[in-house]
Amino acid sequence: MSSTEPTDRTGPSTPPVPAATAVPARAAASEPSPAPAPSGLADSARRLADGRTSSTALVAAALARIEATQGTLNAFRHLRAEAALAEAAEADRRLAAGERLPLLGVPVAVKDDTDVAGLPTHFGCDGDLPPAASDSEAVRRLRAAGAVIVGKTNSCELGQWPFTEGAAFGATRNPWNTGHTPGGSSGGSAAAVAAGLVPAALGSDGAGSVRIPAAWTHLIGIKPQRGRISTHPHSDAFQGLTVNGPLARTVADAALLLDAVAGPHPDDPHRPPAVSASAAARRDPGRLRIALAWRPPLTLTGAGPHPEVRRAVTALAEALARLGHHVEEARPRYGLIGLAFVPRATTGIAEFAARHPDPALLDPRTRSALRTGTRLGGRVVRAARAREVRQHRRIGALFDASGRGFDVLLTPTTAAPPPRIGTFDRLSAWRTDLTMAAACPYAWPWNVLGWPGINVPAGFTRDGLPLGAQLLGPSRSEERLIALAAQLEDDRRWFEHRPPAPAALGVTPVRER
Repeated sequence: MSSTEPTDRTGPSTPPVPAATAVPARAAASEPSPAPAPSGLADSARRLADGRTSSTALVAAALARIEATQGTLNAFRHLRAEAALAEAAEADRRLAAGERLPLLGVPVAVKDDTDVAGLPTHFGCDGDLPPAASDSEAVRRLRAAGAVIVGKTNSCELGQWPFTEGAAFGATRNPWNTGHTPGGSSGGSAAAVAAGLVPAALGSDGAGSVRIPAAWTHLIGIKPQRGRISTHPHSDAFQGLTVNGPLARTVADAALLLDAVAGPHPDDPHRPPAVSASAAARRDPGRLRIALAWRPPLTLTGAGPHPEVRRAVTALAEALARLGHHVEEARPRYGLIGLAFVPRATTGIAEFAARHPDPALLDPRTRSALRTGTRLGGRVVRAARAREVRQHRRIGALFDASGRGFDVLLTPTTAAPPPRIGTFDRLSAWRTDLTMAAACPYAWPWNVLGWPGINVPAGFTRDGLPLGAQLLGPSRSEERLIALAAQLEDDRRWFEHRPPAPAALGVTPVRER
């Protein structure tokens, strides 16, 4: 694996993947190779079930792509090369015996805030952490669906920021332009899927951390209803703000991954009734009333959408109108929802930071959030959570069917295009918060509410940087949002646009034999 740095690198250096986790050359070379452009999640599952490829070939090729791009994109913190290849061989035996599961033999990745037995869960932090003794519930369900987990993707420290950079692992870079961030905190998962290293990946979203990187890498990113995908062993993660969610290039792939991992752990406090995301992706959404909102919640930054963001989201709204939906500008009554978000977010950071064996290794901004969260814990955070019922009523009035309620809310996912690597370097905690609030003011209220949202690609800046828009709904409205996103995808065909070919990122494509 090359460790050559890209010429436009401005962030901290990227450490190579440890040699112990590198793809064994003999294993990668001894199996048939896939086509240079890797298949999506659903297509990979079909090809495996039909016998047109093998899990060993798909997994070996994914590991080779990861290794070849690690010095450029730096998407992964941990690889499971030997274990993944052994699991792929077992999947091939099961497939040959006639067994069929939704993802049997398909390579996927998970974010490094997710426990995978035998690997540490660094969650973007530095230091020596013990390996997880068991899989998280989401990983258990992935394995039950037959998926092969090839590795864990980079996250910023404790998932706090909309960029994926840190002293512990360097900077994860955007496949569309490596001088820019893929977003965060699920930036490693987004970069891996956008670059075609894996067909889909799991991320987590506590303030937009699936939707923001999906917007900045031209992907579908689903933030499901709270409790739809278990976060166990951290049930009710970040005081109920954080949920797990899929990142994929198509709605069908994101829906398939959502169906595979959805469901509660027995200890989970939030247990919404089951949905079929894949069925929704094949369903006509009907004619919907869609509210278009430009004004974000109060963030004290005075930021509005960048002109290119406004242009892209306006074009998406026009496409929805052309498809027969009623689109009308509206203004959700967010109120002072930030007063509920800050105590919950900082208390969550304090709870995770307290588990670190050496807090002195944490970023100074993390230690600042830890102190704030410690002060705002207890009665303050309980009061913040108690406001959620009133917030549901106030913001939910937008969807009230008894009046002229809307079915879906459309907003920009971010107010700005993806920043350059290093934009947040050496900023104080306060300046970091202000800068990211100005760039990303739209996503986090839906984490406070616990309701679902989907990022859909909205186009590109004139410089070729991806932009996104959110489809947001009331409680348990994933199926409607997914059906609408699939209809838009049929019209806009955003999956036809890919970032530079792997060869341009230092990968030598492999031909089929």
